[in-house]
Amino acid sequence: MSSVATPRLVPLSRTRRKLAVFTALTVVALAAGLPGRTVAALALTSLMIPVAVALAGGRVLLRELLRLRLTAAGRHVPRTPTRTRAEGCQVSGGSQTDL
Repeated sequence: MSSVATPRLVPLSRTRRKLAVFTALTVVALAAGLPGRTVAALALTSLMIPVAVALAGGRVLLRELLRLRLTAAGRHVPRTPTRTRAEGCQVSGGSQTDL
């Protein structure tokens, strides 16, 4: 195994949203009385998302997925700074010394 960090293919916020949606769909399917196969498929998908994250990024990434840090305003505070699309672009007359 290599000790070089690999970039994330999918943002963790998107994965967290998918986990929440599949969990909510599982609860709705169970409450609505949908067939057991449908509920089982949704439940297994909900369980496999954290497993896939753990396999891809280890225990640290799994903790980041499952732990939601909130500010006083109730918004999520990302642990690492996010990059904007414009960060790599040079504005005319500007410099890229910050990068």
